[in-house]
Formats: sequence, C-alpha cells, structure tokens
Amino acid sequence: MRAMILAAGRGKRMRPLTDTTPKPLLYAGDRRLIDWSVDGLVKAGITQLVINAAHLSDTFEPALGEHYRGAEISYSIEGKNHDESLETLGGIARALPMLTDGNEPFIVVAGDIVSDFDFSRLTGVVAEKIRRGEADAHLVLVPNPDFHPKGDMGLEDGWVNRKTRDYTFSSIGIYSPRIFKDVPAVFAKLFPWLDQFIDARRVSGEVFTGFWENVGTPDALEKLAQKLKNS
Repeated sequence: MRAMILAAGRGKRMRPLTDTTPKPLLYAGDRRLIDWSVDGLVKAGITQLVINAAHLSDTFEPALGEHYRGAEISYSIEGKNHDESLETLGGIARALPMLTDGNEPFIVVAGDIVSDFDFSRLTGVVAEKIRRGEADAHLVLVPNPDFHPKGDMGLEDGWVNRKTRDYTFSSIGIYSPRIFKDVPAVFAKLFPWLDQFIDARRVSGEVFTGFWENVGTPDALEKLAQKLKNS
C-alpha cells in the first residue's frame, strides 16, 4: 500500500514563515510538521510515499530527497507556486498513477497536521473492506476542535453522514482508486465532491481521540514546540 502526503498549499495563516518555507517543512521543535505523517506511515509499514507540491515546490526534494526517515519519496509537482496547486481532489487525480495499480486502496494525509494516529488501523480490515467493494473510502474524524466548533460531519453505525456535525475531518483517510478513475487533474476540492459517496452510505469512518493538532499560525507553531519540549 502507498500513501500521499498533501503539501501543495500556500499556508496563508502561517505567513510570514511560509513566504520562504512550505508549511509542511516548518519545524516544531526537532521535527518538521511533515515528519509526523512520514514517521506514522513508516511505522505502519507504508514506506512508498508520494508528496504533492506547488507552493515553493523546488524546496521539497533538496530538503527531503528520495529516501527520508525510512520512506521512499516520489513527488507529484503541480507547479512552481501556490497558484498552480490543484487542491486535494485534483492533486489526488494527478498523482493517481503513482499511488495505485488501479485496485489497491491508498492513504491520503495532510502534511501539516501533527498526530500520533496509528496508520495500521487503516491497513487491515478497513483496507480489505474497500478492496472488496464494501466501501469507497474511510475517514478518520476527530472531536470538533476549538478553531472549528461547528464541525464537518457525523458518524452513525460506522458510516459517515451529513445529518449531524459532531466531528471534524482529521485530513486522514483511505480511498479506493475506483472513485477517482474519471476525475480530471484540474483544480478541485475533495469536498463537497465526496459528499455523493457519503450520502450513498459508501464512506465508513472512525473517531480518533488521541493527539491531533492542525497547526495554523506562527503562534500555534511556537506553542506546539513548547508543548513538545515539555512533554
């Protein structure tokens, strides 16, 4: 199984730091933000990773190379600056040939979240369910954080729904390549496109209550660094 780490965005709220460094490459303590996803995936045995890039895309390979923290890294370069980013859906569509043989599900995770989520939770029963065609995707949800109190979606009997908004999408998910087959590699967001599969009861989910943070500002980055230092 392979995974994609999303790293093409501008990181507007993290300016001025992201004027010269892509947000996923920023450090919090002794680890880059992207290191959390890389380390978690490698720990789960997923070592073939695709990183998409647009904003300051020429900085990724010099920083990470092709072999990084136990992973083999390939790059899906969408452009040289953030204006050429394809967003999540378009980015997945462009990278699809690098992620799967057309049948094997793949994981997608944002490169700017920090979490101790155990990715092996997605590689066993969940992945097999997707391979068998019993689901098209599986999303990891978290309790609504302070910065997003209204939430994104609900969960009932193991299936994601839009009836309630008790949870927030963690930016971690596993997907079947089937649903991206005819999606063009143009600028497009994952939501609300994925809603059609949610409404058809084709997207399962789980709630993660462990360590998870979406670091959005320089102040939040500094607070995270202090938190990690004191832990």
